[in-house]
Amino acid sequence: MAELMATRDAYGETLVKLGIENKDIVVLDADCSSSTRTSLFKEKFPDRFFNFGIGEANMMGFAAGLASCGKTVFASTFAVFGSARVFDQIRTSIAWPKANVKIVVTHAGISVGEDGASHQAIEDLALMRSLPNLTVIVPADGIETEKAVITAAKDSTPFYIRLGRAKFPIVFSDDYEFKIGKGTILKQGNDVTIIAIGLMVFEALQAAAELQKEGIKARVINMSTIKPIDKDIIIQAAIETGAIVTCEEHSIIGGLGSAVAEVLVENNPVAMKRIGVKDRFGLSGKPDELLERFEMKSTHIVQAVKEVMMKKS
Repeated sequence: MAELMATRDAYGETLVKLGIENKDIVVLDADCSSSTRTSLFKEKFPDRFFNFGIGEANMMGFAAGLASCGKTVFASTFAVFGSARVFDQIRTSIAWPKANVKIVVTHAGISVGEDGASHQAIEDLALMRSLPNLTVIVPADGIETEKAVITAAKDSTPFYIRLGRAKFPIVFSDDYEFKIGKGTILKQGNDVTIIAIGLMVFEALQAAAELQKEGIKARVINMSTIKPIDKDIIIQAAIETGAIVTCEEHSIIGGLGSAVAEVLVENNPVAMKRIGVKDRFGLSGKPDELLERFEMKSTHIVQAVKEVMMKKS
């Protein structure tokens, strides 16, 4: 079985490494540092950590102010509070002036589990990818999380990095090279392409392995940067495989599936299906049970692939 690691754990550990190297890094949190793992930074650098309590809007405004003073700011909370609740502050104070603020949110998607719909952000990607100047990233595992956070820290523009609560299987090796705006082909194939983000990358690889047993060769692409999205790799996949299935732990409206569809319709339309939450709110339950309930497991990806292949021209 693949090694498991929570992306939020990788985030906390990476923050400490960055804090040692760069004294201009400051970290803000909204009273959930033990959950977001920014508590690791707080213990090491208490004079560079600020807790805003349940005041996410104030936190985002303060983050923009610190950035204007030359600081590299990481602002963290749960995804549901770090996107919709503070959309105006992110839009006006962070994205518009291109403030050096990295909004790193945890507990995204339905894998939050028993906390239920009120804490399951499944609309945040739709909101964040609508904002100019904002780079939006959803790492596939802990290794990619570390690489993405380090890359963001070296860049002076704003980022939204979306992490999970549960432990995901490790997909990449330590020598993986992360690049902003570049998708990664994890498995070659010419019959169909599966494009995935976050924990759904592992499910996509599982589906590809099952399809291989039936003689269907599926290409699997990790599209961790939702914005700017890698148009070239999508168009190439459409030309070479003629059918695409997207997989995201998010509403099928406004997230990865929508972003890929926008590229295809303007460049090379092909048959397509979207795996994700189908225009409804989440439920309380164990993460794996919810993925099954919302038809987002590898078995559902296999079925979607077979359906989309029947529509190939």
